[in-house]
Amino acid sequence: MIQKSTSRNTKARVIIFLFLLVVIGGCDDSTEIRISNSSAGPLKLELIVDEIPVPFGMTFLADSLLLVTDRPSGAVFMVDVNRGIKKRLRGVPSSFANGDGGALDILAHPDYKKNGWIYFAHSIGDSAKSTLAIKRFQIVGDSVVNVHKLATILPYFNKPNHYGTRMALDDGYLYFSMGDRYHLPDSAQSLGNHLGKIMRIKEDGTVPADNPFIGVPGALAEIWSIGHRNPHGLLFHPVTGELWENEHGPKGGDEVNILQKGKNYGWPIICYGIDYDGEPIGIGITHQEGLEQPLYHFTPSIAPGGMDFYTGNEMSEWNGSLFIGALALRHLNRLEIKNGKVVSEERLLEDLEMRIRNVKQGPDGNLYIAADGGKILRIVADK
Repeated sequence: MIQKSTSRNTKARVIIFLFLLVVIGGCDDSTEIRISNSSAGPLKLELIVDEIPVPFGMTFLADSLLLVTDRPSGAVFMVDVNRGIKKRLRGVPSSFANGDGGALDILAHPDYKKNGWIYFAHSIGDSAKSTLAIKRFQIVGDSVVNVHKLATILPYFNKPNHYGTRMALDDGYLYFSMGDRYHLPDSAQSLGNHLGKIMRIKEDGTVPADNPFIGVPGALAEIWSIGHRNPHGLLFHPVTGELWENEHGPKGGDEVNILQKGKNYGWPIICYGIDYDGEPIGIGITHQEGLEQPLYHFTPSIAPGGMDFYTGNEMSEWNGSLFIGALALRHLNRLEIKNGKVVSEERLLEDLEMRIRNVKQGPDGNLYIAADGGKILRIVADK
């Protein structure tokens, strides 16, 4: 973590000035900034590409090819991280890009090199009503082909807020998250809609017969877990195979959860935050029997973005850590995990004041971050 001192404001201004001068100034061999003090030693932050205004989703296709969604334009870009160039794909399904909506998460199938499938989450509809759709497609050259819709979230709603959305694939099943649409928090406790839920379908879009609420009167068959507010992180632990999730709280109470089949994670009955007007959420409780506690919570809120576990050797001190982008508090968050518990937290890149939307480990063992304003950057050890 960049160390704090009484001269922090001056230091921050200098670093931000250098960052603007060097990183925003262009894309060449000099587009990097050095970070002197982190728990993994000296680091370099390198600019890969720019001008992707809200880079929401990221997924690697091969050693140097990265797909990135731009939420407000609905675009998907193919980025060559070695050459520092990007190309907008043609034929991407159109999105209702308003508010929190647009082109959201994107995920390559684990066997992408064999089957070519890409999973794509985006908002559809119009200003009168909109929702989330999950699709999959393939890429030929610079064009999207063979588009299939796998799921449509119900109900449609007339406000463009809290779509979530992240996806995770494991063992032939696709898990994806949906927010509570902000104005409908109580919907997260109802089995009769998809809002405030994690869903589980087969990778071809069919519903597994062993989903937890199959046969429950009035329940939607795709639901895996309930009681979520606005999930922006979802992935499987690389060692334990557990499904991890993060979600935005209101004013405080952002959560990291380990999800289990059929469990209720409490929103809006229990919460560690308060409402934006300072009033309690519900009756202001943090625990209730039958409702799951978060593994970890952030109060005040950091506004978590995408997340990834680090398993590389380039920065071996971080092996096993969970990295989360932070939008409101503008940093890269590192949680050290031991025996399934968070034992420490480190806040990286704070002085650069970037809204970090997503983070992924690349095939090269380095970390790649997406920052609002347009940048895809790579964190490497400064050896």
